[in-house]
Amino acid sequence: MPGARLEIRDLKKSFLHGGQVIEVLKGIDLTVEPGEMVAVIGASGVGKSTLLHVLGTLDTPSSGTLHFDGQEVGRLSPRALAGFRNRSIGFVFQFHHLLPEFTAAENVALPAMIGGQTRAGALATATNLLEQVGLSHRLTHRPGELSGGEQQRVALARALVTEPRLLLADEPTGNLDSVTGAEMHALFVALNEQRGMTMIVVTHNADLAQRMPRRIRMVDGRLQDVAGAAA
Repeated sequence: MPGARLEIRDLKKSFLHGGQVIEVLKGIDLTVEPGEMVAVIGASGVGKSTLLHVLGTLDTPSSGTLHFDGQEVGRLSPRALAGFRNRSIGFVFQFHHLLPEFTAAENVALPAMIGGQTRAGALATATNLLEQVGLSHRLTHRPGELSGGEQQRVALARALVTEPRLLLADEPTGNLDSVTGAEMHALFVALNEQRGMTMIVVTHNADLAQRMPRRIRMVDGRLQDVAGAAA
């Protein structure tokens, strides 16, 4: 299936802290076309991760709308939203969040099993994905036996196991050395070309951002400028 199309209109997000309202997202308007690769750049604290969490339906906006292929996801019930998220969105974070007691293959298979696949089927899919990211020799290794780059590849495979149409990555190379980070970026590009999925990557890595076809800069909770395709 092709990647998802996102339409974000007047998206705002605020938090109550110490009796004060803190505005984090201050009216975001953005369209992302199916299969696009987008880098979101900007200084710490400007709202990049908050934006990603709202786009991934991990957090709800204070106001505004998010349409996923024409469907306004804010209208879904909590149960329907959880199912939609599991099927349609993959996440890769700076910290891998792998379960230490499970093998690489089991970590990758878990979202598919949660989604209703049999253990055998999910593990077969996980094995294939780990082979695609170059870890066929690490299937039975636990996270503590893997390098940082290998753990991030496992996390990427896990994000792909349900065949999502949108992949969201928050500083995916933040804890990696420059060589391993470049390898991860090349892997993202290859997967985008092979699968056609839409990808949005939050990054402080200038080299990684420059290699992305489209770059969006966030400043103080707003989109300041866009490079690449028109917003």
